[in-house]
Amino acid sequence: MLASVRTCALKGIDGFEVTVEVDISSGMPTLSVVGLPDAEVKESKDRVVAAIRNSGFDFPLKRITVNLSPAELRKSGTQFDLPIAAGILAASGALSEQAVKKLENLLLLGELALDGTLRPCAGVLPMLISTKPKDYTAVIAPDNLLEGRTASVPFITPRTLRDLADWLEGKKADEAVQITYIPPAQEEAPVLLDFSDVKGQTVAKRALEIAAAGGHNVLMIGLPGTGKSMLAKRFPYILPPLSEEEALEITKIYSVCNLVGKTVHLLTQRPFRDPHHTVSDVALIGGGTNPKPGEVSLAHNGVLFLDEFAEFSRATLEVLRQPLENGQVTISRAKETVTYPARFTLLAAMNPCPCGHLGDPHKPCTCTPVQISRYRSKISGPLLDRIDLTVNLNPVAYGDWNKNSEGESSSQIRARVIAARKRQEIRFQGSGTTANAFMTQKQIKEFCPLPQGADAILEAAMRKFGLSARSLDKVLKTARTIADLEGKEQIENVHLIEVLQYRPLDRKGVPDL
Repeated sequence: MLASVRTCALKGIDGFEVTVEVDISSGMPTLSVVGLPDAEVKESKDRVVAAIRNSGFDFPLKRITVNLSPAELRKSGTQFDLPIAAGILAASGALSEQAVKKLENLLLLGELALDGTLRPCAGVLPMLISTKPKDYTAVIAPDNLLEGRTASVPFITPRTLRDLADWLEGKKADEAVQITYIPPAQEEAPVLLDFSDVKGQTVAKRALEIAAAGGHNVLMIGLPGTGKSMLAKRFPYILPPLSEEEALEITKIYSVCNLVGKTVHLLTQRPFRDPHHTVSDVALIGGGTNPKPGEVSLAHNGVLFLDEFAEFSRATLEVLRQPLENGQVTISRAKETVTYPARFTLLAAMNPCPCGHLGDPHKPCTCTPVQISRYRSKISGPLLDRIDLTVNLNPVAYGDWNKNSEGESSSQIRARVIAARKRQEIRFQGSGTTANAFMTQKQIKEFCPLPQGADAILEAAMRKFGLSARSLDKVLKTARTIADLEGKEQIENVHLIEVLQYRPLDRKGVPDL
């Protein structure tokens, strides 16, 4: 007998419908799965057999063939357990005709425990969104409840395979396989890391405000203890709030990685990722035998903070060039090519040398010129070219440290950032561009006209700093952001001059200390 059940699979962060066809015929008792299944799907056979038997059904001792269509696309994930089990029950006659008919309008997603309990699986949100136009009723595990709510599709959440079968047979009411969502109790707000805690470092604070307002990349260079990490940890608190579209896109990525929490159905805070400098290039950019998003995609619409920037391997840093330029990552394998979004703000921090004391008036540097050169050479010229703002942090003077008065708070800075982003939202409405840092060449020409006298300033800067054409574009984008922060309609020469003060790395291709 033949039966078919609908489910979903993932390609990147988008889902596509898969039909699970089950054929049961006479022959040696076997269970084979075809249609480009990966190891996770092949292992489902043993889980499915145990789940069916432990749910009170007789497993058919016949030749069972399971086909996952379309057969040319690779299938991965544990969500195939439930549809394969339901297909076997339907094809073996364990379900009535009425139940099989009811099964035709369902989309089944779920991993099965050996006792038949439904367990959550990764990527439920993008899979449900992709099939939303077809008006299926989804069957998901109770722990995937919040992703079902976010996708806004009709769904049920049976706890076991037996519960699903009883519901299909009409033995259980709809209420018995549906969980009512109860919003979590209001928790205490997390401790806010405020910019007013940072003593001194006025220039660095200004650079981070500009970066937050326009989505620009920043490199902070300074002696140990000057506040680089302290500033970076407070940076997320001056970023503008996420739009609903941005929040949904981030949640889809986290759903694919099975990182969506059990109390929040939609991520509302911009992500802040800070991988250790020993991270591999695959973990940073994404990939693997079955490609998964990396840190750059998990930081999409948020911040990627790389502390000890020059301690990362050069090969690892070089993989950042594509996402910094295009806002996405393309991972190619022999049988498939997957693209993940990766539009983030890069926030990097490094010491001036391996020992960290080059330029310190009180502690002598113990590094040799060769060590310093090797340390700096890990950051290539093309990578530096993609950084908009570079700021040198000097040691905090005792007078600044001992001040009783606090500086500007994060909320005050954030208010200016939001106002600047609002101007950009109006400017780029309908274009797909979300911030000045992501302007196209056409938009630069339209929105960044040079003021009188700017040609001489930029020409002199190009000669003195060795600026590339890409660097000049970044100067104009950043100047546009400064103008937005000041509420100016046009870029002024003073804005260009301020931007050029944040580009010391362009002079020799190494930190200018």
